[in-house]
This record gives sequence, C-alpha cells and structure tokens, in this order.
Amino acid sequence: MRQMKVDKLGIDLLTHDPVVILKDLEGKRYLPILIGPFEATAIALALEGTPVPRPLSHDLMRAMLESLQARLEHIVIHDIKDSTFFAKLIVRTNGSTQEIDARPSDGIALALRMQAPIYVSDRIVLEETVADKKSEQEETARFKRFIEELKPSDFKE
Repeated sequence: MRQMKVDKLGIDLLTHDPVVILKDLEGKRYLPILIGPFEATAIALALEGTPVPRPLSHDLMRAMLESLQARLEHIVIHDIKDSTFFAKLIVRTNGSTQEIDARPSDGIALALRMQAPIYVSDRIVLEETVADKKSEQEETARFKRFIEELKPSDFKE
C-alpha cells in the first residue's frame, strides 16, 4: 500500500464531474477519482477548515466514532471495478479493528476530519495512477548530472 494525500479538487474536463486528486507523499504519482458534488463540498470544507453551523454527514460520522471511543486508523482504496473505486474504513474500537465498506469520497472526507492517513493498494497505484512528468524529468536530470560528474577515482576502494 502507498500512503497518499489530497492534492486538490477539480472538475473533469470530459464529464464536468468533480474529481479529487490524490498524490503520493513523494509527489510522483497522482490518482484522480470522480466524486459527487456533495462529497466534493464535504472534502473542500475539510481541506479549508471551514466551520459549518450544523454538522454535515461526515461531521456526524466523526462525532459518532468519537462518542463510541472508536478511532479511524486509516482508509484504504483497495479495488476498482467497472471504473468504480472501492474503499474500506479501518476503525479501531475496544482493542479490535473493523473494516467498513465505504465510497472513497466518503472515506476521504472522514479521514480529513479525523486526521487519518489515506492509503491506496499497490495494484491501484500501478494500474490507475498517473506519473508526474515534471517530477520524472527532474529526477532524470539529476541522474544525468550524477553520471556526468562521475570520475574514475569514485570507483576506487
């Protein structure tokens, strides 16, 4: 699994649907996930730290977990079928963990509110993420400089 964070919210140019973009902690891979407008609003409010006069659904979920002395350990986006992503909430309560099926957007909105990490399975990272071309170009340039600066004396013991 690879830990990721919310990079930004945007609009998909083809469908005009909201999209959340996750980025790995190294900043090399991006995972776009189409989401609904209500979930986009919930994620945006959490990212901005905007207070709301009454609790929204994700605020309610956080309050329920906290009142039950449960902790959201992390969420995992673990599968994709027919262009639909699947996630699990990993919740610890009374010394044991529970896996709860969730939509990724709901998991992300809750994770942001509870400062819980977001993970993506290796399979999803390999199959669905997009490389950051700028990061790749910078890494290639650094490697080329390294090779060009090598001297024969660097190989002596």
